[in-house]
Amino acid sequence: MNLTVQFSKQFGPLVVMTLAIFSSAGAQAQGTPLAVELLPLGKDLGLRSGQTVTPAYEGWYENEDGSIALSFGYYNRNSEEVLNIPVGSANRIIGAPNGEDDQGQPTEFDIERHWGVFTVNIPADFDGKIAWHLENQGKVFEVPANRHTDFIIDAIVGDANGNLPPQIRFSEDGPVGMGPGGITAGPMQAKVGEPLAVQAWASDDGKVSGIAAMFVGQSGATPPVDITWFKHQGPGQVSFSEPTSKIPAEGGSTTTDVTFSEAGEYLLRARVTDLGGPEMAGHSQCCWTNSFVKVSVSN
Repeated sequence: MNLTVQFSKQFGPLVVMTLAIFSSAGAQAQGTPLAVELLPLGKDLGLRSGQTVTPAYEGWYENEDGSIALSFGYYNRNSEEVLNIPVGSANRIIGAPNGEDDQGQPTEFDIERHWGVFTVNIPADFDGKIAWHLENQGKVFEVPANRHTDFIIDAIVGDANGNLPPQIRFSEDGPVGMGPGGITAGPMQAKVGEPLAVQAWASDDGKVSGIAAMFVGQSGATPPVDITWFKHQGPGQVSFSEPTSKIPAEGGSTTTDVTFSEAGEYLLRARVTDLGGPEMAGHSQCCWTNSFVKVSVSN
């Protein structure tokens, strides 16, 4: 059996696999692409650990300054195991114009599918090849980016319903982040074992997309936004006193106390979602915003 990795828009920008079966006579049968979410792998078989993490290319959009943002996510097939893959030879962005190593890609990979967790920015006239290279569980994966028209996503211009992604700030009058690329704040300073208070302000236009729009239309209520925190990069364990909180769409703030188990450089990710969110509109990327906080932790 041969195993190759391809990418298809049939089920959104998902990793697909092609299985080529050889007959006893040595003839090769035609492979049939299947989306990984439809294959009985990892979580679907109740496998807690030992399964792979594969990168996914979500699509691209134009930034306000005319540069191009390439959006990437991933799929961890384990039901429990969180993988850590440090930036380096096993976790790099091949062809990135300003270096292959740290382009903001995650080093911690939570279970299940995570849409659009970071972007790689390139000049509008860049004609090189970009790919996210990941090695884990004894396997090597590379997902290439492209700028095909069918990979354009509604990340910051709004979808067909006019739904724009939520906005986030890390100070009340600070710069605004919106879309998968968001903004990056810091570095903040922290000590091992001592909680660090991180505050964020968020707001939304109150519109939703997809199936969620039906429920909002029936209730007449304006749904709040959710802020969920993740460890994105860093050597040790990170805990959040408020991993997820809700903020009224018209605006508000929330604070979480973050505790680090080891000294080092960390990158936290705050994902702000409206009711559409990644689960209902992951392929269009219209309905959430990532933003990041750098933290330097000492003993």
